[in-house]
Amino acid sequence: MSRFRRRSHEMPGLNTASLPDLIFSVLFFFMIVTHMRKETLKVECRVPQGRELTRLTKKSAVSYIHIGRPFDGKYPAAGMIFDGSCIQLNDKYVTPAEIIDYISAERNRLSPEDKQAMTVSIKADKDTKMRVINAVKQALRQAKALKINYSAVENGRIKSEKE
Repeated sequence: MSRFRRRSHEMPGLNTASLPDLIFSVLFFFMIVTHMRKETLKVECRVPQGRELTRLTKKSAVSYIHIGRPFDGKYPAAGMIFDGSCIQLNDKYVTPAEIIDYISAERNRLSPEDKQAMTVSIKADKDTKMRVINAVKQALRQAKALKINYSAVENGRIKSEKE
C-alpha cells in the first residue's frame, strides 16, 4: 500500500566517555588560577561583633594588618611589642613606623587602577587597646592610605566595615 513506513527512531545515548577529561581539565585550570593564602597568622585575632557591615568588593587591592597577642605566648623582640599587642604584616612582626614602608611598597606593586581602590583592612583582636589602633591609623595616614576597613563578625561570619 504505502511505500513509506513509519519507523520509530530512537535517540542514541549520550556518550560520556570524555566527561572525566573535561572535569579534570576544569579542575586543573582552577588550581592554577586560584591564589592560595601565603601568610600564616601568628597573632590571635578574635574579631569583635558588629552590625550593618558590608563585604569587601575587590580583594586584590586589599592589604591586611593583623593586631593581637601571639598564639604561642612567645612575644618577639621588645621593639615589636606595642602596649601588649603585636602587629603582623605578611609573616613578620612590625612596628607602627614600618607600616609606612610596607604600604608604600604595596602601592608601587599595584596597577594604576588598583592604586585608586587600595584598601587597608585592620583585623584586630577585640581586647586590643585603642592606643595601638590609633598608632596604626597614624602610620597609615602618613603613608597616604586613607581607605581603611575594620573586620568584624556578624552572626558568626567575618565581614569588613568601611571607615
